Amino acid sequence: MHKALLQHIAKFVTLDPAETELLESCLTVFTIKRKELVLQEGQICNTLYFIIKGCMRQYIINSKGTEQTLQFGIENWWITDYLSYHNHISSHFYIQAVEKSEVIALEKTTLEAILLQVPKLERYFRIVAQKSFGAAQMRIKFLFTMSAEERYHHFNNLNPEFVQRVPQYMLASYLDFSAEFMSKIRAGKV
Repeated sequence: MHKALLQHIAKFVTLDPAETELLESCLTVFTIKRKELVLQEGQICNTLYFIIKGCMRQYIINSKGTEQTLQFGIENWWITDYLSYHNHISSHFYIQAVEKSEVIALEKTTLEAILLQVPKLERYFRIVAQKSFGAAQMRIKFLFTMSAEERYHHFNNLNPEFVQRVPQYMLASYLDFSAEFMSKIRAGKV
């Protein structure tokens, strides 16, 4: 199961056999049950999650007590609370498995030790962080510049198979509209 992560790393950096072996010796695959939380608001996030199989999401609970999905992660994506992870502060977020998921959970202390021994991985994680940040920037742009209907059609066109995988209320909250509005869009009534 480590193969998925090693293939992902190989897209960006080339590890020699000894580096690969060292990395593999530090990796463990975990199964996270559907709806299971791996992070709750108020906890300190010390873990990066690489999704081998499944789907996870990061969300908040807003002032009205409603879940607001900020990010989804699917196969070959990393998910974490970067601010909590980096600054060792309480998280403002929840991270939950949307589907039963298989992940590699990398603890901060383990990752820091690996990075000292395999400096090439610094480049890999920098690229991953840049891609994640870029995706977040585009999401903000779409929220500011597109109507709710445009956001739905844009997202559906980019990720048609993904739209079928997640509960509609989660997708609606990610696209920043109500589940009722989602029903109208899907029924062609908007």
